[in-house]
Amino acid sequence: MIAYVTVGVNDIALAERFYSAVLPALGYRLERYQGDLSYILPVEPGTRPVHPDFYVKAPFNGEPAMAGNGNMVAFDAGSQANVRDLHAAALAAGGSDDGAPDFRASYGPHFFVAYLRDPQGNKIALFSDNPDEPGRDE
Repeated sequence: MIAYVTVGVNDIALAERFYSAVLPALGYRLERYQGDLSYILPVEPGTRPVHPDFYVKAPFNGEPAMAGNGNMVAFDAGSQANVRDLHAAALAAGGSDDGAPDFRASYGPHFFVAYLRDPQGNKIALFSDNPDEPGRDE
């Protein structure tokens, strides 16, 4: 089970603006720890976490953060409307578009996705694969 995912950034303030425009709407709460950002999903007392936490940090080795080619973190937005809304919020918060909200021919008929880059260049996907919503071929 994945416990957490970390992305490296050089500007915590820009990263906070970007991620705080998206992640709280998906149920994450922000915690700050030693100048870094931790986006945590709530856990009921007495239960174990099901989803990974998401950390935004400066690299521990002190070198500049760099986005990895082929690396991406995907967040289930739950609905096509949330994908659209969160994509727009992320762009307004300093992100850049890397694929507008839409269906993709190479994925299933209900997989609706948008791709973004955070201000550091890390690739983020927001998706919905809800079979109760209209699909690509409907």
